[in-house]
Amino acid sequence: RRVRVSSGINAEYGGLSVCITSPAVFSATADSSPERHAEIAEILGGKEVRKEDAGAALSDVLRDYLDDLGVPDGLNALGYSDEDVPALVAGALPQKRVLCISPIDTSAEPLAEIYSNSMKNY
Repeated sequence: RRVRVSSGINAEYGGLSVCITSPAVFSATADSSPERHAEIAEILGGKEVRKEDAGAALSDVLRDYLDDLGVPDGLNALGYSDEDVPALVAGALPQKRVLCISPIDTSAEPLAEIYSNSMKNY
């Protein structure tokens, strides 16, 4: 599938989906290593971040970058809706090479939450 992004350039969903889901992914993984998430948020955002705020801070910094770069506003902007979440999860579950290195549970329910939280980013 292809989508016409706001800049008028056709792009494959794969790279965009990684960008678009990154705020939700890092919010979900923050508890696994709050120090690392806080450090990355500080590097990218230029300000100190408390460990307990690491997931939200990193997600916010990523949203700012994505918005500045003109990345479409969430999976909705690519034509997906909440009705598509089960199919997105079904497509993600076989991707063992990616899921096996995740620091969080990658069963259907957490993946569905990530996709749902990625429908709109800004």
